[in-house]
Amino acid sequence: MISRNLSPAAIVEELGHRLKRARLNSNLTQAEVATRTGLNRRTILNAEKGKAQLENFVAILVSLEMTEQLDMFLPVQEISPLQLAKLKGQERQRASKSKNMMSKTKEEKTLW
Repeated sequence: MISRNLSPAAIVEELGHRLKRARLNSNLTQAEVATRTGLNRRTILNAEKGKAQLENFVAILVSLEMTEQLDMFLPVQEISPLQLAKLKGQERQRASKSKNMMSKTKEEKTLW
């Protein structure tokens, strides 16, 4: 399980390790995964070390037939009925500054 106490670097390293374990469980070599994805073997090696672009990471998951894992990794985010009512039926397009951030901005302005 990935803890929220881990650094981003530690999390991607763990994801790389899991990717490697999934490849080994599928009894595939890095070269075979590279051929399936159209990537080179070095890219697969780097992904297993936690150093991959998101598109390459997803391509590897596709080649390992693990795309269903993405729904568990990052589930679809539904808009809440209350938020939809506030927005008068339109879906939110961008975030606003948090109140905490706005108060800091006001404090910074007073220092100038």
